Amino acid sequence: MEVPTVQQLNDGMVGFDRLYGLSITACSEQEASGEIEVTDDLRQPVGLLHGGVFASIAESLASMATAIAVLRDGKVAVGLSNSTSFLRPVTSGRVRAQARRIHRGRTTWVWDVSFTDEAGSLCAVTRMTVAVRPASRA
Repeated sequence: MEVPTVQQLNDGMVGFDRLYGLSITACSEQEASGEIEVTDDLRQPVGLLHGGVFASIAESLASMATAIAVLRDGKVAVGLSNSTSFLRPVTSGRVRAQARRIHRGRTTWVWDVSFTDEAGSLCAVTRMTVAVRPASRA
């Protein structure tokens, strides 16, 4: 199986990732990155970027990178655990995420995801665990 390009990943994006505006900027078995534009629809009532957006980006980047690596072995990747710590508020601009794989096991992969604002300041960090399972034959 050929690894999809960033353009193919973005063109094929569906569902929730498309809804909140995720744009993939790189994706490999070791690293994945993406970004979003902060919009009114993504802010919580006090004007901060909603924490669920950070968690969603982390899950999508880690799951996508893992899935691309294990699909050729007839396996799928699904989020198992997602723990995000918020370090500084984001109210506007672009948020960039960088996911780095720190463990590649037979049934789980673990990723650390760092989020920065337009000034390059660290805003949040996520530890993401992805389960690797056989693809269903349904």
